[in-house]
Amino acid sequence: MKILSQKAWRTCTLGAAIVVGAAGASYAQTKSLTIGLTADPSHLYPLAGEELSSNIMYYHLYDPLVSRSADLEFGPGLAESWEQVDDTTWRFKLREGVTFHNGNAFTAADVVFTVEKARASIRPDLVASIASATAIDDLTVEIKTPQPYAVLPNDLAELLILDEEYTTATGDQDMDLKPMGTGPYKLQEWIKEERLVLAAHADYWGGAPKIETVTFRPITNPATRTAALLTGEVDVVQDLAVRDVERVKNEAGFEVVTRPSLLNVVLGMDARETSPTIEGPNPMRDQRVREAIIRAIDVDALNKIVMNGLATPSAQYVPESHLGFVEGMDFRQMYPLDIEKSKALLAEAGFPDGFTMTLDATNNRYVNDAQIAQALASMLAQVNITLNLNIMPKSNFWGYIRVPSDNSSFIMSGWDVPSGDAGSMYQALFYSRDKKEGYGQVNRGGYSNPALDDLVDRADATADVAERDAILQEATKLLMAEIPMIPLHYEQDIYGVRDGVTLSPRADKFLQAYEMDVE
Repeated sequence: MKILSQKAWRTCTLGAAIVVGAAGASYAQTKSLTIGLTADPSHLYPLAGEELSSNIMYYHLYDPLVSRSADLEFGPGLAESWEQVDDTTWRFKLREGVTFHNGNAFTAADVVFTVEKARASIRPDLVASIASATAIDDLTVEIKTPQPYAVLPNDLAELLILDEEYTTATGDQDMDLKPMGTGPYKLQEWIKEERLVLAAHADYWGGAPKIETVTFRPITNPATRTAALLTGEVDVVQDLAVRDVERVKNEAGFEVVTRPSLLNVVLGMDARETSPTIEGPNPMRDQRVREAIIRAIDVDALNKIVMNGLATPSAQYVPESHLGFVEGMDFRQMYPLDIEKSKALLAEAGFPDGFTMTLDATNNRYVNDAQIAQALASMLAQVNITLNLNIMPKSNFWGYIRVPSDNSSFIMSGWDVPSGDAGSMYQALFYSRDKKEGYGQVNRGGYSNPALDDLVDRADATADVAERDAILQEATKLLMAEIPMIPLHYEQDIYGVRDGVTLSPRADKFLQAYEMDVE
């Protein structure tokens, strides 16, 4: 059984190597793969934090109840089936014979433990839609929602199941170094900032992986990643530099594989009365100022000059495949580039001479992120908004902008919605902070609108997917009028791959060795 969206229907610092037991299977032909990532994972414990490199590792080591395919379809994972008993009750039948890497049997008790553990962690958003989880027997879990909630199975694709006995004994801090899941791979070695090696879990419930050993190498410099590919140090590179695409295409023995990304690069604006890097009252509390900023940004120029044409300007906060997308609405049509209009709006709002603030951004997380930040500074300078750039590696960035934070006024980051549902984004980014447990967890700017909160609550209170879609579309219209955040573009996921490697990119950008093969 699988649940599809309505639109689908129509750290820990490690000074030495950490070595744990590898899979004990013998293979007729040993296959190995080396992948160059843009950065080392921050965590290996799925309740410790959320960013792409960590997410990639989580899904090698752990499994959710509901799996998400490369094309965002949802189907059986650790739960082989489920049914909705009534508007607020779901019953999940668990897969029999599944074991964790240490040999412990996977049972309903582990699911209940994981739900409660998430609720007490820094990721309560993962279970915000769950009122309770109860083990009916070893292979049956009953989950109740606080109110009718149409997309619970989709949300459960984000909740990775922990071994209750092992996690309790190991403790949260050591779980980063000693992960224990049911996934297709086990941790073999992790030398921080040098390499992370995974070994196949021969007894994996989905069948033993074709590739026995996978080595992930963090290579933060784009030119170095390309060189590592072309010299044979790695077999695959993530985020091939846009300037190197033609070079790799023309090199014998290699190919470039691309896919439109779900990752929306966005600008978050502070909505508090006073903002950390702005003198005096915060101008961005005025919608006219927010509109002035969006009208001063030339997204087409960013795409052409900085991204070499390998990006897609964002029409809304989520792509058209998702619940909550409104046909016919586009930020660029509502607020087209217009420098004179931008200046007039600033003057009308009481800032004819502009103002100065700091933009916090990364230099190794998004494609050409530092160059984008520099281009934004030049564009906003045309309307007398001075951007001081605070550019840092992603290892420092997430802690710097973490909610609650008194550091940031203007943030460039990215957000993707692999659930296929705008509600998960709106809950996290735009719902009023400290109003409802598990909501507003990433609302860094303190945006608060009771009308938006009400729409999210209504969407979360219906068991009908079509009704949820209609309510979320109203939320989208409200947000596009208020502009609490400016979407820039969706990245194009670009991979460099040597001949002999089978790679079909996923919509969620999770590189899954289990889905790959090598000759």
